[in-house]
Amino acid sequence: MKKRRLVAGAMCALMATTLLAGCGKSDDNKETTTATPATEDNATGTDGDTTEHAPSGEKVTINLWSFTDEIPDMVQKYIDTHPDCGFEVNPTIIATTDGAYQPALDQALMGGGADAPDLYAAEAAFVLKYTQGEAAQYAMPYADLGIDIDAKIKEADIAQYSVDIGTNPDGKVVALGYQATGGAFIYRRSIAKDTWGTDDPAEIAKKIGGGSGNLDAFWTAAEELKAKGYGIISGDGDLWHAVENSSEQGWIVDGALTIDPKREAFLDYSKKLKDNGYHNDTQDWQDAWFADMKGEGEKQIFGFFGPAWLINYTLAPNCGGKAVGEGTYGDWAVCEPPIGFFWGGTWLLANKDTTKTEAVKTIVEWITLDCTEDGLQYMWANGTLNGEGGTKDCVASGTVMAMSNGELDFLGGQNMFDVFVPANQYANGKNLTPYDETINSNWRDQVRQYSSGEKSKEDAIADFKSNVGDVLDITVD
Repeated sequence: MKKRRLVAGAMCALMATTLLAGCGKSDDNKETTTATPATEDNATGTDGDTTEHAPSGEKVTINLWSFTDEIPDMVQKYIDTHPDCGFEVNPTIIATTDGAYQPALDQALMGGGADAPDLYAAEAAFVLKYTQGEAAQYAMPYADLGIDIDAKIKEADIAQYSVDIGTNPDGKVVALGYQATGGAFIYRRSIAKDTWGTDDPAEIAKKIGGGSGNLDAFWTAAEELKAKGYGIISGDGDLWHAVENSSEQGWIVDGALTIDPKREAFLDYSKKLKDNGYHNDTQDWQDAWFADMKGEGEKQIFGFFGPAWLINYTLAPNCGGKAVGEGTYGDWAVCEPPIGFFWGGTWLLANKDTTKTEAVKTIVEWITLDCTEDGLQYMWANGTLNGEGGTKDCVASGTVMAMSNGELDFLGGQNMFDVFVPANQYANGKNLTPYDETINSNWRDQVRQYSSGEKSKEDAIADFKSNVGDVLDITVD
């Protein structure tokens, strides 16, 4: 066995822009300031008292850190609709581009003091670092905010995978999301009709082995689609997300690199897809992948594995139209996938050292647990956050989705909640590690080299282990 040390990346030079938003203020009154990372010099006041006391009649300022404007916009919505809330929010938004967000957030959390985050966001790619890993020490359990967390989770019907990810090593919930990112199979209705004579989601689920826990029927469907001139998916990455997040074990078990059998089988899946011409051999997030969404690839592609956000923010903008009949808009549907999985999501955490617990509690509950029609999740699910006609999305609360309308013109009028609510229950949140981003990148590179014939399977696995061992402090065979 060999053990190699983690190679630390250099800190990026950052400048963060913050928007000061007060209760009841309009966007025109926002100020733009530059965020100052917390340091030992500004960690406490001159008397060492870290408790913030707002003078009578003044609002408490909540420092909110995020990597997009999504959560800041949600909080602004709360402020606008609750002018007597008693707090204002100072958002710091730093994109994850080039790894900039995490180092800045870490510095701010370590520095503490008046400029430290009271609330901060983490996405699926690195959330475990902040809930269970090296930065978990900074997160306040939701119960310590005064939230009856077990009762609230049950009332809102939050999917277990999301709870598991947000639970710290002491078994306390320190983070929850507002989205539900359980995955389904998203397919082209016209291709289904041409191949099997039906586009009914229940029937297509049977064709691809929906709920079977294996890919046997999926491969049969791939061959039948091929006979009609279609590819079943765009690239092997479309299948990888389902395989990765349905595996029993994560990449690291007891400090050692582990290749779960389901993940190792992906080597053969990728080669099978390529050797049989079942896809267009694209890579996700590249131009050829987007071209397949509008039906402009080498061959027409039947479907994509993904959650609701893939529909709203990736497929819809890249389908070649904005109304039924334009591009592939309206030619889609969703059905149960062969294997349950989730992909992506954002979790909200509170700083254990915040002195503004009442305001923080209000925001956390409204965003992650409120299952009334006045809560963020109801607005998010029904597309009313910014007025009628907005984008509908799957939310963390199954209770909210059960009382909401998930019908989409993009899906030919189908109610996507009928598929995504049970999909969230199939997802597994116990196979993530804080290092998945790095390890996945190495793994998929080696898989592509194997499937293209550049390496043997044995060499691909050996090189994968060697590469991971070079950058992470874990045991590698």
